[in-house]
Amino acid sequence: MKRSRKFLMGSLITLAVLGLVFVLVNVLLLDVIVDIEWHKSLGYFSLYGLKILYKYMVFIGVTLFFFCVFYLNFWVASRYLGVTMFHKDDREKKIIRGFRVSSKRIYTPVSFFLAILMAFPLYQVWEDVLLYWFAPSTGNADALFGLDVSFYLFALPVIDLVQGRLFWTLILMLISLSVLYAAELRILSLNGRSLYKGARVHLVLVLFAVLLVHLASYAVEALMIQYTEANMDLFYGPGYAEWNMKLPLLGVAAVSMLLLYIVVSGWIFRPRGVKAVIFFTILAVATHFTRDLKQLMDTVNTVLVEPNELTRQTPFIEQTIESTLTAYGLKDVERRQFDVSPPDQWELHPEDAVQLESIPLWDPELLEDVFQQLQAIRPNYAFNGVDAARYRIEDDLHQVYIGGREITTSRLPAGAQSWVNMRLKYTHGFGAVMTPAAQPADSPMVWYMKNMPPVSSVGFGVENSSIYYGLGNQDYVIAPNNSSEFHYPGEDGDQAGEIDYTGTGGVSVGTFLRKTLFALYFKDRNLFFTGQTSEDSRIHFRRNIMDRIERLTPFFELDENPYLVVTSERLYWMVDAYTTSKWYPNSQPFDKDLNYIRNSIKITVDAYDGTVKYYLADVTDPIALAYKEMYPGLIEDMAYMPDDIRSQIRYPRDLFEIQMSIFAKYHQKDANTFYKDEDLLEFAKLPRQDSLIRMRPYYLTTDLIEEGRQEFLLVNPFLPVGLDNLRALAVVSSQPENYGQMLLYTFPKGSLVYGPPQINALIDQNTDIAQSLTLWNQQGSEVKRGKLIILPINGRVYYIQPLYLEATGQPRIPQLKRVIVSVEGRVVMDTSIENALRRLHADVTGVMLDIGTP
Repeated sequence: MKRSRKFLMGSLITLAVLGLVFVLVNVLLLDVIVDIEWHKSLGYFSLYGLKILYKYMVFIGVTLFFFCVFYLNFWVASRYLGVTMFHKDDREKKIIRGFRVSSKRIYTPVSFFLAILMAFPLYQVWEDVLLYWFAPSTGNADALFGLDVSFYLFALPVIDLVQGRLFWTLILMLISLSVLYAAELRILSLNGRSLYKGARVHLVLVLFAVLLVHLASYAVEALMIQYTEANMDLFYGPGYAEWNMKLPLLGVAAVSMLLLYIVVSGWIFRPRGVKAVIFFTILAVATHFTRDLKQLMDTVNTVLVEPNELTRQTPFIEQTIESTLTAYGLKDVERRQFDVSPPDQWELHPEDAVQLESIPLWDPELLEDVFQQLQAIRPNYAFNGVDAARYRIEDDLHQVYIGGREITTSRLPAGAQSWVNMRLKYTHGFGAVMTPAAQPADSPMVWYMKNMPPVSSVGFGVENSSIYYGLGNQDYVIAPNNSSEFHYPGEDGDQAGEIDYTGTGGVSVGTFLRKTLFALYFKDRNLFFTGQTSEDSRIHFRRNIMDRIERLTPFFELDENPYLVVTSERLYWMVDAYTTSKWYPNSQPFDKDLNYIRNSIKITVDAYDGTVKYYLADVTDPIALAYKEMYPGLIEDMAYMPDDIRSQIRYPRDLFEIQMSIFAKYHQKDANTFYKDEDLLEFAKLPRQDSLIRMRPYYLTTDLIEEGRQEFLLVNPFLPVGLDNLRALAVVSSQPENYGQMLLYTFPKGSLVYGPPQINALIDQNTDIAQSLTLWNQQGSEVKRGKLIILPINGRVYYIQPLYLEATGQPRIPQLKRVIVSVEGRVVMDTSIENALRRLHADVTGVMLDIGTP
């Protein structure tokens, strides 16, 4: 009987311990353990450890600092509380000692609570604190105060936050001490005594600390005029009034506060001169509020600035232009004048025709539907975007469109969506699809790479085309496994297309303990009970590359458009990452949280094993350099990026749009021109249905930077504000040897160069085109107009717009139907650019040109 009781008790205790362990692992430690294993599998365990260490190191350090402030002040105060009882009597000494010891039990937890309260905001911005510690200097000083820009980017945000918390900490401390010492003074005064000298010194020292922090707030406020919007109607940042009125008033306020401190300190030691205290209190309060008096600043602007605005504000306009261009990486933009030939001198050269024939006629958004219909091939595949790229084919640079065939189990028939299929069989996508950007209209699609297994008409070959990690939101899979994985469709249902994963991606799940761990994490009992795993099995999760990167490095801003890179070995994803700040001095904000941006980090993700690599693309960016120092081993130099991947780096369109939004105004480097907005630019907008759609920058392969050298470029047209003619064309290179080189082609102000809205109107008004569009739209099809592409060549500006035809029913497979070409206001539509150019040339010169290869 006793044995059975012991056995029962032992069993109950064992179950209780196991239950406790289960709760601890499942509730408290499960996510942490999985995160650790995931980071280790990627080779970033040290990154994970440092992120946690830094976070709590900052919190503990700041909390300890504020705790010391509270604790030491309360401890000092306790030395002077209850001292009236102090004499030689031992019994009374014990009472005093007991009071002081017991008071620690009160002010120690109070100090700890207040310290956490004050430290928590700094804990939330722990990375800013660490960046301040690791940040390098830029060697570039601001024009107003001569401080290194690094101070504004890293130190000022931390100082601003710390100063505010420290000020209220000291004010709270001062109020607490004043109450305590006032109570003590009341007791002392009953015995005809005054407050002890040590207590008075203590109060004066705390008051002095309050003064220093308050004076620091004036210094911060002075530096903050770099970000004032008071002159936003004309320019961003401080102007004449801020420099010549606001700063002196801050100085007066600081002096007044210092005088008030001296008077109050004297009054604490000798309670006389109340009138002086009142006078200097009123003076300090008055100067404090006057420093920011809007009516006073308005008066200065009205009386002194407005009558002489250009003269007064010119130095400040120049500072703003300089700072803004530097902050957005626009200082080195080269300007070139594009000389337009007279209309009667137009002649089309064969080499010009060759350049025009390489124009990308397909719109990537429409091409995605084509890829899906013609190259998905099976329902378990999908294309999550099509991207522009360029590859060398037979030593010539060809612009292409490329997409990855990713797995998507959600499209499988309902009967096929079993756990085995979803987790063990359909584990990965397969192959890239590539097509030339320049295509003939009204003809079958030309493919550079297609089908499964991939075949290429131009010599592309990829050793491993599997895509386990991509842009889709896929759940976890286990590979390799005992069931083998579906690789690509075999002929007549055979198993030729099955494969076993041999890479290093994912986390090992080959043991009972690991299966249990991940079954709990994913709340999936099938994972625990399946017998299809082996000791080599690996669980692949967090397969979306954007989610993957954000979990590793949440401090980088990611571009919204990753793109696929094809190499001879395997497929990779390229992601552009940005470092941003809102603290660049005197720089016009793009939005409230951004007035500085750099594309300093290029990220590659292996589509087969999910390996993430970070490369430093801008060695002048202090933010990226600070992160590189903060997390050793995270960011590598660009020299370590493989050449076949590096050759596919492209300038990000999102960044270019932000830069051009700023450059539209700040390209006016002359203060006089800037003041008059004489050459203010804006993005072109084209009508689409009932709204106007802004033209986005587009990729183009041509020789706009250096004649005769084809480069992969981003192009953005500009119009004069309020007008529809073409004023400028911004171009930036993506070629590795010229990466980031930026040009602004400007067109003569005194002559008409048709702009996109005007060409769009001429196309709408062309009767032949209108009749064709009307006819096609009535035949169960819908006509869609592609992007309007602009290309200046040899004194002429050419416009090219493709037309697509798409069935109104299902399936919807857009077809390139016609090409519209326009030059000098003349518009022609034909089945190819070549035919359209031939007709245009005959229309202008009366000569039918035989366009061939030069």
